[in-house]
Amino acid sequence: MNAKAKNYTRGKLRQKLSDIDLAIVRYLGELDRADEVYEQTGTVMPEARMERALCKVQHLQKEAARYRSIEKRMDETGEAQVSLSDPDARSMATTPRMPRVVGYNVQTAVDAENHLIVAHEVTIHGYDRDALSMMALAAREAMAADQIEAVADKGYFKSEEILACEEAGISVVVPKPQTSNARARGRFDKADFAYDAKTDTNLLVAGAASPARRTKGEQA
Repeated sequence: MNAKAKNYTRGKLRQKLSDIDLAIVRYLGELDRADEVYEQTGTVMPEARMERALCKVQHLQKEAARYRSIEKRMDETGEAQVSLSDPDARSMATTPRMPRVVGYNVQTAVDAENHLIVAHEVTIHGYDRDALSMMALAAREAMAADQIEAVADKGYFKSEEILACEEAGISVVVPKPQTSNARARGRFDKADFAYDAKTDTNLLVAGAASPARRTKGEQA
């Protein structure tokens, strides 16, 4: 996995160059003030302090040159990201609760009967929802099967992907993620209703009950 510190986007480079410019201005300002103090009072800045400021400026200038060389590379190649440790790794968004990861997303399809990996694919997408049909088709081809049933977790649920599998003759079992917060708020959610095509209405499923909902201070 490529370290996050060695993965660069244009936005990240702009921010780093801006920070460097501000730091250089700060150190040069410190040297200018030392010159003013010397002219006014004859007091000389301690040599160690001056040496430190000069070294910092030189270091920052080298860093700026390095970042500009990466920026130039991106201009020449059209890359949106550059990873120095692993050139193929990319910064990927995963979930709102998890930070971005610089690396890969390895998709695998396993034969449920023999528990063997029959297909794999490396992607640079931090999510799985676009991979269902790709992996199902690859698995069917690898197994030389006429028909297969693809079973995946809810992270693979996407109507377009399920439709693509159905059109390819692959049956799919993927749970639909619960995105509604209605039940937590004491209301019925979509799963509590069934559509009646004859009347074009949604009917409450038998046995469904609204969760108890109380405000503060209320007692059962």
